[in-house]
Amino acid sequence: MTFSSVILHRAAWHSAQKQVNEAALQTVSSIETNVHMLVDNVNNYSKIIISDANLQGLLREGNLYANLDIQSRIKRDLHHIMQTFPIIDSIFIFDQSGHGFSLGSQYTPAFIESNVEHAPWYDEAVERNGAYLLRLNGSGVFASEAEGNFVSFIRMIRDLDDTTPLGILVINIPESAFADAYSNLANHNGQQFAILDEQHRLITAKAAEGGQSAVIDHLTKKIIELKQSEFSRQLSGFFPLSFESRSYTVSWKVDDAFGWTFFNVTPNQSLYSENMSLVLRTLVLLVINGVVFYISSFIISRHVLNPIKQLLRAMKSTKSNKLVKLETIPNNEEFGQLFIGYNRMIDQINQLLKRIIDEQNTIRKAELSALQAQIKPHFLYNTLDSITSLAMMGQNDQVIEMLEALGSYYRLSVSKGRELITVEEEISMVRNYLLIQKVRYRDLFDVEYEVDENCLQVPILKLVLQPLVENSLYHGIRNMGSKGTIRISARLADGWLHLSVSDDGVGMTAEQIQQITAMENKGEKSSFGLKGTMERLRIYYNGKNEFIINSEPGKGTTITIRIPAGDENTWRN
Repeated sequence: MTFSSVILHRAAWHSAQKQVNEAALQTVSSIETNVHMLVDNVNNYSKIIISDANLQGLLREGNLYANLDIQSRIKRDLHHIMQTFPIIDSIFIFDQSGHGFSLGSQYTPAFIESNVEHAPWYDEAVERNGAYLLRLNGSGVFASEAEGNFVSFIRMIRDLDDTTPLGILVINIPESAFADAYSNLANHNGQQFAILDEQHRLITAKAAEGGQSAVIDHLTKKIIELKQSEFSRQLSGFFPLSFESRSYTVSWKVDDAFGWTFFNVTPNQSLYSENMSLVLRTLVLLVINGVVFYISSFIISRHVLNPIKQLLRAMKSTKSNKLVKLETIPNNEEFGQLFIGYNRMIDQINQLLKRIIDEQNTIRKAELSALQAQIKPHFLYNTLDSITSLAMMGQNDQVIEMLEALGSYYRLSVSKGRELITVEEEISMVRNYLLIQKVRYRDLFDVEYEVDENCLQVPILKLVLQPLVENSLYHGIRNMGSKGTIRISARLADGWLHLSVSDDGVGMTAEQIQQITAMENKGEKSSFGLKGTMERLRIYYNGKNEFIINSEPGKGTTITIRIPAGDENTWRN
């Protein structure tokens, strides 16, 4: 009876699931079509804006503020467009000189960059040569007081006569406009919808009873785990999702135009209800034929076999480092006490493990912050000393040059509080640092860069190259007494990022290298930058990095850093 009921249940379940998945994919496709219609409408209105004769003439002059009367007429036209097409939240127009003006329906977000060319999407917009691109929340270049997300529609404005670039147009579309794409769809059986951008960040979502639910939050986290699986290699499909003791089926489809992903989340409970009638009718026949055997088997398994098997399954799960509590406590007194004691033991072990992990994370963050904080004053003191010397000698131009380089260096090093920056940003900091040193030691050294463009956007721990460059300058070339060369290289190979700093200075002996690479810090001033960098890399990458020093007295020094170039989870786990 049990075997037959299981087979029947599984067959009915798979049949119903297939039908539900096909219907869900059709719903997802309808949402995708509605979103495309929305974006096409925005694209059409953007063409109307771009082809405006007043705007074309004002942009050809190179300054949006050259004629305020024309600018006022343009704003009136834009305001009319926003009233006609209310899903446009705000419009920004920038000229080639970096000037811009904006217009909003309710809240006009502030453009926080000093120049539109500093926006992370500017180069791509220029490369697309008039084709539009979409970015969630403007990639962080807008500061808005309004709640919810918005999608920035970005395209370059070209001259209608000779197609030369004239400026940039940005149209911000609020989240509510994309929510309308599924607002008119039937919401049966607690279905939920979500739209994620090309980086799997949530654009908008609709829960079973309106608003965003915890299930959608859990789904977005699950997507990050599935990036390397078949999810990222297919354009549509479905997968199971479990959350708070409930199971769901997630149907998804990737839009090949935008790279967005559209989701439909269906509770599996609805599948059970749809097939319950068929299963119940069959079970009635099975119960009539096997009632005596069923009752006796039920009594024995409930009081003896099931509790034992449940306890054994829970205990076996510990072999795979999973501490599972027993959710059902049997009525039998002996087994009940055993289950309660086992659950209490699991709770105590989990609390102990959590406390240990929290303590280790606190220690690790404190070590990393302390080591990073020591590097910045080390460079700042030397730079301020150089600026003081130049000021006393009356070399004001060089003082200004060094102060500008120092400001740019610290702007990059602060990097909005981020721990990770790109290789391109790290190289820019080194360029600013060497520019400062070049003013001070004008004829002491030359610099050569060999940076592979494929690795410019690879994320790395910030401030790892500058201490190495400083060591080459102060302890390699300056001690040589003649002009030297510093070479900086970066490249990708076999999933690893290779960073190298070399010089043709005085070099080091094997004993000096051994003192530097020793893990214990003995306080040598000459190797502080190297040791600090080694320790920061070891802590942040969990020891999954290499720090190699090759040097010979009189022949210079080469320091190579090898770190994983994959996702952060690659070295965290």
